[in-house]
Amino acid sequence: MTIQVRFFARLREQLGMAETVVSASQAHTVGDVWLYCVGQTYPRHNVLCAINLEYVGFDDPVKDGDEVAFFPPVTGG
Repeated sequence: MTIQVRFFARLREQLGMAETVVSASQAHTVGDVWLYCVGQTYPRHNVLCAINLEYVGFDDPVKDGDEVAFFPPVTGG
């Protein structure tokens, strides 16, 4: 019973990891996943998140088998 977690772009570089796994019993929301993986060391106010390729918020629930992704906002020019 696991949740696959992926970090992209600048987050991947700053955190020093591209992916990890979280036990589904340890996280009930996207915010729980973030805290379990990152803790308080990196502010989440400028972070986007998705569950199974769909944008969500930090209060959205997660379940066994989900893939949660975190990435910085994308800008274009």
